[in-house]
Amino acid sequence: MYVDNGSPYIAAPLERTCAVLGTRLVHSRPYRPQGRGKVERANGYIRERFLLEAEAHGIASFTELNDRFMAWVEQVCNTRRHAETGQTPIERFLSQGPPRLVEPSLLREAFRWSVRRRVTRTASVSLAGNRYKVDDALALRQVELRFDPEDLSRLDVYWEGRPMGQAVPFVLGRHVHHQVPQTVATPTNLSVTPTTGVDYLGLVLAKHEAEHFGSIAFRDLASQSNQSEQEDEQP
Repeated sequence: MYVDNGSPYIAAPLERTCAVLGTRLVHSRPYRPQGRGKVERANGYIRERFLLEAEAHGIASFTELNDRFMAWVEQVCNTRRHAETGQTPIERFLSQGPPRLVEPSLLREAFRWSVRRRVTRTASVSLAGNRYKVDDALALRQVELRFDPEDLSRLDVYWEGRPMGQAVPFVLGRHVHHQVPQTVATPTNLSVTPTTGVDYLGLVLAKHEAEHFGSIAFRDLASQSNQSEQEDEQP
């Protein structure tokens, strides 16, 4: 994984994610922008071809953003033939065979955070303003806490790499770690991008779902199922 030296890319959570997945994390050399040219070109292409359309149409949720971006990547971005290589990005990516899939349990573990704490004499540890009770045998020892930063009610305790149960909160004052970015509501009427009235990304999404799921998307089936359940519950 090739990234620059911005704060998100030198943070401990990303280092741990890469380590768990066996991914080599490479940082570009400071003050040498030549090595980041291809990355910046890709970012510029996304801004020009996807973000402008997304802003013109308006995106109501992260789910809609993810669906439309994935469809655009697979239908447009990864299928354009590169002038230098003579291949599309997806052809070049798959030229060495399909990528190795990761076990879901390992993927969940990779995106947990980890910190080290010294257990007090009273067998307690602190994290993000919360205090937790751990096994009495761990008093005065150095332990590792692994957790989902968006759910501080559950901390798994490890000592010298061995699981030692869970940390039980005394009083849970904070449920989400303070370093987790919080969604900030922004006005939706600031865009002045002219629109043609054509939902380009919607057309791309429809084509993507037709090719992968048939004429009916999975989300439509789920919506129909939920509607049927609600109708069945009505007297």
